[in-house]
Amino acid sequence: MFLQKKIHLTPAVLATGVMSFAGVLIETAMNVTFPTLIEEFSLSTSIVQWITTIYLLMISIVVPLSTYLHRNFSIRSLFLVSNMAFLAGLITDFLAPNFTILLLGRLLQGIATGIALPLMFHIILTYAPLNQRGTMMGLGTLTTSIAPAIGPTYGGILTSNLSWHYIFIFLVPVLLLSLILGLYAIPENKVIKTGRLDLLSLLGLILLFSGSLIFLSLLGKPISWLALLIGASGALVFYRRTIKLEQPLLKLTVFKNKAFRLFLFSFLVYQFLLLGISFVLPNFIQIVQDQSAFIAGLAMLPGAAIGAILSPISGKILDQLGPKKPILIGLVLATIGWFALMLLLGISPLWGLIAGHVFYMIGLGLSYSNLMTTGMNTLPSELQNDGNAIFNTLQQFSGAVATSLVAVVINFFQTHSSKSYQAATTIGSQVALGILLILLLISLAGCFYQFSKNKASS
Repeated sequence: MFLQKKIHLTPAVLATGVMSFAGVLIETAMNVTFPTLIEEFSLSTSIVQWITTIYLLMISIVVPLSTYLHRNFSIRSLFLVSNMAFLAGLITDFLAPNFTILLLGRLLQGIATGIALPLMFHIILTYAPLNQRGTMMGLGTLTTSIAPAIGPTYGGILTSNLSWHYIFIFLVPVLLLSLILGLYAIPENKVIKTGRLDLLSLLGLILLFSGSLIFLSLLGKPISWLALLIGASGALVFYRRTIKLEQPLLKLTVFKNKAFRLFLFSFLVYQFLLLGISFVLPNFIQIVQDQSAFIAGLAMLPGAAIGAILSPISGKILDQLGPKKPILIGLVLATIGWFALMLLLGISPLWGLIAGHVFYMIGLGLSYSNLMTTGMNTLPSELQNDGNAIFNTLQQFSGAVATSLVAVVINFFQTHSSKSYQAATTIGSQVALGILLILLLISLAGCFYQFSKNKASS
């Protein structure tokens, strides 16, 4: 036997969370630069969105490995690998002379975040007392929800005054701070290695996620069906290996839990909305309202700041009152805000769009992290790591799908409408938000039903 050294919980969560923060910050900061990148590299809207999509795709592929990684490597080793990969990605993108190298740097950042994000939640679920779990989950999601609050403004300022390259280099000190925190807070504890990595399962995941996203980005072209076939083949390979292996990459038995499925779905809907609006709104403000990248970024700040502030507060509310009130109130407010935002698009001045976004983000701040906490609390302890991996995998993949979906919808109207480019962008943006509103309404109805059923059974 060996002695386990004590972990310093709060700084350990912050150290891993800072890397996720940096990834989301770049993600939302780069969304503001899309019109600049489209012009600089002569790209279409559906191509430039791969700046976000390739990052989220790599996270989606790496996160399912987290259960295997946690069984075979110490959390300190995983943290160090993640931090080094992220730093390499930042330097690569700062020096990137073309779009291909820019994508390479984003790929490295995706691998890093794919390790760091489940590591953060693994630390919370393993070391935080149950009566503090909601608060710690709120702290964990705070690190990632602060990023959208400042990301667009950060990206807008640098793009307008320097260059988009500086979005990356200015984050190097942040990653070094994370490294110092992690070295202090995360001890080197030995791990008894169990199981091996099933390469066929990994191949299945790569084919599934890559094929699905390429299908969406090429939607409407004949070759897109080949990509869909590749994705479906990957899903089949992954499923067959999962049910055959004693220790699969992910235990899909968690999906037998109906409550887990519902809260997972609602959580993913929010991820759709977050990534969808972070693409739609900055581009709309620049293309249709003819504002600068700085103004487009600044417009996102009030709503995202509200969401970030409410994240840890909502966790405390859950710890004290339970999940029903913050989740249902949050979903209702988010639905009202999103519907208003969709209606105001194209007819309201900038302040109206900001108000709609703020109202929606109040609802999201109250319920977003609580949906994950509540879903995880429905699982037994032996399935916690698998549930954590599934939440984080599908969170990133749904974000990539949302970005691709809204980009394809807007690009379709821009290229096929007889109206002006600005008018077509407005219509495409409203249709994209309308599709996401339908998902939000389904989520709201499902949660109302689940809590009503719980009340009746108790």
